[in-house]
Amino acid sequence: MTTVDRARVQALIAEEEERFVRRHPKSRRLFERARKTMIGGVPMNWMIEWPGPYPLFMEEARGATITDVEGHRYIDFCLGDTGAMFGHSPAATVAAAARQLRKGITTMLPTDDSYWVGRELTKRFGVPYWQIAMTATDANRFALRMARETTARRKILVFNGCYHGTVDEALVRLVDGKVVPREGAMPPPVEPELTTRVIEFNDLQALEAALAPRDVAAVLMEPALTNCGIVLPEEGYLDGVREITRRTGTVWIIDETHTWCAGPGGYTAAHGLEPDMVTLGKPVAGGIPAAAFGASQEVYDKTLANMLAGTTGVNGLGGTLTGNAFALAAMRATLEKVITKRSFDHMIPLATRWTRGVADAIEAAGLPWHVVQLGARAEYRFRSPPPRNGAEAIASKDERLDKYVHLMALNRGILLTPFHNMALMCPATTRAQVDRHTEVFQETVAALAA
Repeated sequence: MTTVDRARVQALIAEEEERFVRRHPKSRRLFERARKTMIGGVPMNWMIEWPGPYPLFMEEARGATITDVEGHRYIDFCLGDTGAMFGHSPAATVAAAARQLRKGITTMLPTDDSYWVGRELTKRFGVPYWQIAMTATDANRFALRMARETTARRKILVFNGCYHGTVDEALVRLVDGKVVPREGAMPPPVEPELTTRVIEFNDLQALEAALAPRDVAAVLMEPALTNCGIVLPEEGYLDGVREITRRTGTVWIIDETHTWCAGPGGYTAAHGLEPDMVTLGKPVAGGIPAAAFGASQEVYDKTLANMLAGTTGVNGLGGTLTGNAFALAAMRATLEKVITKRSFDHMIPLATRWTRGVADAIEAAGLPWHVVQLGARAEYRFRSPPPRNGAEAIASKDERLDKYVHLMALNRGILLTPFHNMALMCPATTRAQVDRHTEVFQETVAALAA
């Protein structure tokens, strides 16, 4: 295997940063001005995690393309870190949202779209009862509350390397066998070991031991890890999770926010899973803030009294803007006309083409890296073989190489997800765009050996 010269990497980064600054003077001016009023110069702190000394400022996003304020056009494989998984401003979503904007945005009254959305989500994900939220964080938080109500238990279990939004109980890591706050997270209200158990992915023995005391309300998980880098479940693992959670009376919650890339009904439908609850976020309304969480008949039966009680306004589920007419109109249009089998029939083969291009370049360069595909999503990491759990995935992170490959791509008109080397295909992505990434990636790895 070829080793990477660290001095060479740093020199290449310096060259690419100079190129970035030369090409983006307007973004620099806007950033300096924004720093006077916005924390970090951006409206949301993740926006400063792009490569380069400052973020690009966006002028327009359409389909699989972004144009910045300088007029540079980019092939976008980030797609809002899944928020625009099905393309920027899908025509059907925009049309439905525009109609509803003129008719009313939020009224504290339901519309017929809610029935249609609930019925469609039931068909796709199997669980029969649904509620709307604003974000996946909310959906996960609300699902955990329903699980606690269902089981009369308080603890939850998550997996090392997970990410479920800014839910306090899930912003954790497993370090030397101890549950600790995730690195960089602001302090939680209580020590996380009081609320949460954390185990490694793909370890049924650890799950069995963690649930044996029967004090865990819910196992909250992605069916494949994505935030620490894609980690796929091993053969039979998810079947084992289902069996153990059923036997111990633990609610199994599947977070499909990222793994919806596996198909129209997410990983749940693609692999015949039978969760007790499902949570959805980012892409469900085409990028308009909305989310949803669904429950089984048993969870519904055990929580209905609380859900419909006179104190429903303080039961911890939802807020004044939750389930607004605007969001529901966008969700219906997106589900009906955008998140379709036809879209996935286009997207998944492109992800396979992207993956093969990266794999061929890695092999040709003799680098100890790997690339993995999850439906319409693919990602490469700087280790081989692929990690089988969160600890291994976290250990494979290389900030210098991340910065280098992202700068190389950005300066050549390609955007990858800033805190991953992850690419998403959308219905507007083309083979030519995928092949352009392959060319740039080949250039990137070749420069390391020059």
